[in-house]
Amino acid sequence: MVTALDHFLTNNRGVLLAYDHGLEHGPSDFNEVNVDPQFIVDLASKAGFNGVVLQKGVAERYYDGRIPLILKLNGKTNLVQGDPISRQICSVEEALTLQAKAVGYTIYPGSIHESLMLHEFGEIKRESRRRDVPVVTWVYPRGKGIKSDISPEIVAYAARVGLEIGADAVKIKYTGNVESFRWAVRSAGRTRVFMSGGPLADSERGFLRQVREVMDAGATGVAVGRNVWQSRNPLKMSEAIKKIVIDDWNVTEAEKVLI
Repeated sequence: MVTALDHFLTNNRGVLLAYDHGLEHGPSDFNEVNVDPQFIVDLASKAGFNGVVLQKGVAERYYDGRIPLILKLNGKTNLVQGDPISRQICSVEEALTLQAKAVGYTIYPGSIHESLMLHEFGEIKRESRRRDVPVVTWVYPRGKGIKSDISPEIVAYAARVGLEIGADAVKIKYTGNVESFRWAVRSAGRTRVFMSGGPLADSERGFLRQVREVMDAGATGVAVGRNVWQSRNPLKMSEAIKKIVIDDWNVTEAEKVLI
């Protein structure tokens, strides 16, 4: 099934720039430059990302239509302890008024609150289907019963959750190697898989190698944030990632872009 998501990919591949961290983590991830959402919107446009992920408030004040918008519909802070729950704070209709091309929603399987998020997602999916708006679903298993959220079994389960609930694309963490991530991609079936970039990696080459492995495993692309806008040169890092994802370069070739 072709969705609107496919229309802003490049050769069925994509690199998304995520900037929903301010609500989730507070300003601790930011410096004097990237704390300004205008810097991120400009970077997304200059680097030619396939989409930029924003929360409602940032989109209302900064989004200018130059790059496809994926609007997050739910969110939470990290100030509350215990099993996580992320509830809807924006509607599909509101997303469309902000010119969003897709919407995003986070689910935490394994949380004691997962049923509430699954129910809410179901309502969002019904509204999105009526309006032909694709849904990108962040699936992050968390809770007392989750020992490791990057274990191959748990990540594959997360990918399968995305397929089973009707997500058009699922954003999941990396398992650490090609073979186990390939199983996660297969578990997602026809749901597109994007790797979550996560915290700033120890080395640029190490992160590029991870991106290469993810693509070798059959993923559609990556959704990166901190590994771009916390990097030494965000524009060059964006280009290096795109060369791997879109143009199928190897790590050594892509690394030369950073020089």
